[in-house]
Amino acid sequence: MPVILADPDQHTLRAAVTDTYRAEAEFDDARAWLEELLGSRSAIEPIAAEVWAFDEAFKRVLLVKHRWRGWVAPGGKVEQGEAPRDAARRELHEETGIVGDLSDVPAAVFVRSYRSDWAPTLGLAYAAVLNGSLPLSGESHQPAAWVPLHHDWEGAFPEDRPRIREYARHLARTREGTGR
Repeated sequence: MPVILADPDQHTLRAAVTDTYRAEAEFDDARAWLEELLGSRSAIEPIAAEVWAFDEAFKRVLLVKHRWRGWVAPGGKVEQGEAPRDAARRELHEETGIVGDLSDVPAAVFVRSYRSDWAPTLGLAYAAVLNGSLPLSGESHQPAAWVPLHHDWEGAFPEDRPRIREYARHLARTREGTGR
């Protein structure tokens, strides 16, 4: 039975569902949440995508300072017709000035509400390993910075700190094992 949704369109929805099941880590019972929502034929809007960007030594994470969310991973809303991975890449560039290659497989899938008066929505995080000496630019009202992973940055999603740190350790171990 096809799922009929106004927004996001079917391309966006298919990509988000596929990436939800491909994600390396699942938080907030995201897959069950998505299944329930799809079963009810409710709209999934917005879908969020973000980038967990690390320097090559896996000592720092790239964050942006949102005006009311504090320090968060670069990211935002997946636009109609856009795959979540493409949205994450676009947001990384818009918010930091960096064009980077993202992981093919999402680092994580999660469910969260971005404002207290908004319903929860699906979020996908993609990883990137970047040259930490690249100049940062982007949105003047939302500065970007490389933050030491051991630092307890202030942000609206404190659960992200251990998630991002663990994923950085996972990537570092994976790269050590492949000799890259």
